[in-house]
Amino acid sequence: MQPTKVTAGGSVKIIDRSNFPATDIAAVIVTLKPGGLRELHWHPNEDEWQYYVKGTGRMTVFAAGGHARTMDFHEGDVGYIDRSMPHYIENLGDTELVFLEIFPTPEYQDISLGEWLAHTPSRLVNQHIDTGEDFLRKIARKETVITPA
Repeated sequence: MQPTKVTAGGSVKIIDRSNFPATDIAAVIVTLKPGGLRELHWHPNEDEWQYYVKGTGRMTVFAAGGHARTMDFHEGDVGYIDRSMPHYIENLGDTELVFLEIFPTPEYQDISLGEWLAHTPSRLVNQHIDTGEDFLRKIARKETVITPA
């Protein structure tokens, strides 16, 4: 299958009932190039199971109250993220990082931080984080895989 999304940092292939009607689960195959980053996002409809196929990655998961946990993953490792917990994953190695995301639901859903900010009134966001409304209008409205600056 061709990638669903491709950027300079890598690609994702999303498989769910929309393109494979015989399934009752959603899955994503993520490939991150060295230095690539899967931006901060969360899944509103189900918990996420991960299986790391190739490479070395680091994931940070955020919780309420300013708490966060960062973990490193290698080939053969399994990760888990509770529903609606914001997280991002970065490739720490010098080869591609490939991992699977599995969701016990027939429909894949995610919300990226950029998408959330882009859909929140810019005046409201600016009043809280003081980035400037022009900056906020330029934020992409879809999740992407990006490379570090």
